[in-house]
Amino acid sequence: MIKVLVTGADGQLGSEFKKLSKEFSEFEFLLTDINDLDIAKWKDVEAYFRKNEPDYVINCAAYTAVDIAEKDISFAELLNTKAPSFLGNIAEKYDSKVIHISTDYVFDGTSYIPYTESDMVNPESVYGKTKLNGEIGLIKEHASALIIRTSWLYSSFGKNFLKTILRLSEERDKLKVVFDQIGTPTYARDLAQAILMIISKTENGFVDWKPGIYHYSNEGVCSWYDFAKEILDLSGSDCDVLPIESVDYPTPAKRPFYSVLNKSKIKRIFGIQIKHWQDSLAMCVEELNN
Repeated sequence: MIKVLVTGADGQLGSEFKKLSKEFSEFEFLLTDINDLDIAKWKDVEAYFRKNEPDYVINCAAYTAVDIAEKDISFAELLNTKAPSFLGNIAEKYDSKVIHISTDYVFDGTSYIPYTESDMVNPESVYGKTKLNGEIGLIKEHASALIIRTSWLYSSFGKNFLKTILRLSEERDKLKVVFDQIGTPTYARDLAQAILMIISKTENGFVDWKPGIYHYSNEGVCSWYDFAKEILDLSGSDCDVLPIESVDYPTPAKRPFYSVLNKSKIKRIFGIQIKHWQDSLAMCVEELNN
């Protein structure tokens, strides 16, 4: 049976792998979080691989507190830059395939057309810089790794924009949300399913394993304001949403104003079908309501 190691399994994306593990019975899932496997400790990672010999590694573990990272640089570097290199180095020794999750924050957001995998990167936050360096370090250690950049991740698990908006809408009559940052929400379950389909198709000979960088988000484009309004419409909330500019909501970390990702490559090479963000959001809100 194919062994699939998932790191960061208690996070929102990792939790989706837990939920989906029952549907992919051809895999043996090794679901780990920091208490089971600290990917920032090389010796611990090496010992885990020696004992379990995973065929695939899906690295969901990361430092994702974007604003706090501006001051907590060393910890962000440890988890986002050094740890992926550790994983890559050891996975190479054990002939394990690596799928690593990265971010749209590697771009500066000055484009006006969806970013492709070959477009110039220019992160403007500590989070974005450490994630980009993590990509570079992983590829250096493990040339056959597969990196998936995603954006605006949410789910029914963990902390995210969706759950924050729902919580605040119960506490306030009005919310102010920026309308001048454009991207695409990504339902973590859709991303997890896409990753498992890539592994399944590879193992069954339907596609070839082609390493490199890929982009994945749901289809469509919106602002954070549009995203928030759709959340409240779906939840039936009476809370009003007011559009504001980013200058009216300053944050320690600079966000890309435009970070829409072009998904043509992952759809073409792995035959992945992608849902529209509104359809997936409706599914997630319904799950939360139930």
